[in-house]
Amino acid sequence: MSAQTMTLEQIRVNGLAALERELGLVGMIRFLQQFEPGTGDYTHDRYRWLPDVEVDTLVEMIQRESKAKT
Repeated sequence: MSAQTMTLEQIRVNGLAALERELGLVGMIRFLQQFEPGTGDYTHDRYRWLPDVEVDTLVEMIQRESKAKT
């Protein structure tokens, strides 16, 4: 199965399995510990990016995109 047809969950599971297989459990954990959480306040910033967008509008946008892809 190609990565293009896999769900994000499948990619995550397969990626973790590959890390564990190649690095071992401890190596996988050490690798994952290299990644730190980002900085800033995403919630605050999101309101700056999408100040006038209501939930209903977002749902409509998502539905339109989903229909366009099928």
